[in-house]
Amino acid sequence: MTATENTDPELQQLYADFETEHLNPLWTQLGDLMPMAPTSKAVPFVWKWSTLYPLAQRAGDLVPVGRGGERRAIALANPGLGGVPYVTPTLWAAIQYLGPKETAPEHRHSQNAFRFVVEGEGVWTVVNGDPVAMCRGDFLLTPGWNFHGHHNETDHPMAWIDGLDIPFVHYTDTGFFEFGSDGVTDESTPDVSRSERLWVHPGLRPLVGLDAKSSSPIACYRWKYTDAALNEQLALEDEGYAATPEPGHAAIRYTNPTTGGDVMPTIRAEFHRLRAGAHTRTRRDVGSTVFQVFEGEGRFHLGGRDHTVTKGDMIVVPSWVEWSLETDGGVDLFAFSDAPIVERLHFNRTYISEGA
Repeated sequence: MTATENTDPELQQLYADFETEHLNPLWTQLGDLMPMAPTSKAVPFVWKWSTLYPLAQRAGDLVPVGRGGERRAIALANPGLGGVPYVTPTLWAAIQYLGPKETAPEHRHSQNAFRFVVEGEGVWTVVNGDPVAMCRGDFLLTPGWNFHGHHNETDHPMAWIDGLDIPFVHYTDTGFFEFGSDGVTDESTPDVSRSERLWVHPGLRPLVGLDAKSSSPIACYRWKYTDAALNEQLALEDEGYAATPEPGHAAIRYTNPTTGGDVMPTIRAEFHRLRAGAHTRTRRDVGSTVFQVFEGEGRFHLGGRDHTVTKGDMIVVPSWVEWSLETDGGVDLFAFSDAPIVERLHFNRTYISEGA
């Protein structure tokens, strides 16, 4: 409102009437509603694994897991979002901790979910009655409205990260939740799940379920295949082939074999490997990304600040925040983002610098 408007009785009454009728004039809010570039309330931030894991251990000693609380999961709350348990406005991330011989009961929800294991083994997640072993480096899916629970068959605790589209589902008022059995529907411990036996054969697709599925039917993307694919990219680069997106930077995207697209309709997942001395170009992307360091050490240049990151650390890059990464000794990172939402709505935009 201009100075003239402040002293004009008729305009003052007009604005008062707007407020009474729950109306807002665009001309007083244009900069907030339509900024010149994305200005996320979320801020760049790094959570250190050396802090996260001990806190999860303490929760394991003090907080039971079971019906009601359902999961011993500790959400990453972005400092810019006013205390809500969201890592970005569209993504939820947490460290989940399951103690020795514990079982997390089955339930299902509209929200799409995944698990990524940075260390440990001995837990099976049971998705619609299919037990899936969880091991270091594995990327596991729980698409929306699939019953799922977890059971730890060892005498040791295990922790992993969860990623979900909870904020997006909450904002769009599209969420449902339903309790399942108090345990899990199958307590067996196979090395390979039924979904993997059916779907995980390179270049081959079973002649059942030929319709395109919104989420991948593969319950687990095993580390041995991810590792081999990254190694081969770098080996081909050494042989002179253009096999990597940048020198010394190998990357893969987990895909849905029925569509060739992302594993879930709201979440993209990738894995990146930078060999010693490599660096990425500086970039900005519309949409938010969360990284977890799987192995090694690197330096994130993130929103004008530098952060040294090591195994287990989690890094959030909000929409249109400038970032790059470099490493002296090599670094592996898991990444997930809201790119499928942004791209489906045709809001995607990326800036990548020409030089280092």
